[in-house]
Amino acid sequence: MSASANLIFRNLFFTALQPGIVAGLIPWLLVKHQIQSISHSPIAGYQYAGILIFLIGLSILFTCIIQFITHGKGTISPADPTKQLIVRGLYKYSRNAMYIGVLLLLAGETVFFASPLLLLYTIVVFIAFHLFILFVEEPRLEHKFGEEYQEYCSKVKRWF
Repeated sequence: MSASANLIFRNLFFTALQPGIVAGLIPWLLVKHQIQSISHSPIAGYQYAGILIFLIGLSILFTCIIQFITHGKGTISPADPTKQLIVRGLYKYSRNAMYIGVLLLLAGETVFFASPLLLLYTIVVFIAFHLFILFVEEPRLEHKFGEEYQEYCSKVKRWF
């Protein structure tokens, strides 16, 4: 397997494992009782908004994954991180573009299902992301990339 094919495979694996569980499996488990009733009724206006929010989140997620492959030479997983700091594309506007994409996936699902339980879950996920970023990811990136990362942080906001 070529190096680029291997990198693509590893990103697909970690995408299924991490965002797939956080924004796919767990939300499905939380609303699976609603899916049957929704599938037999016409889509309401607010559900179209949920679909749009979800699709925006999905496009952000895939854009970030492509940047991790092409510019970072690594994966979306902290277990297999990028080798280069990504400061272009969506990362010119937010240091945590991928997390925003996942949160938008969850927000879209929350709106689509009008689920207070998914809203609570999304808030918990945001808090978990924020704490992980503060206490694990940012110190790791600062250690790995040093001044380059510090300069990046001085120019680009953590969220938006």
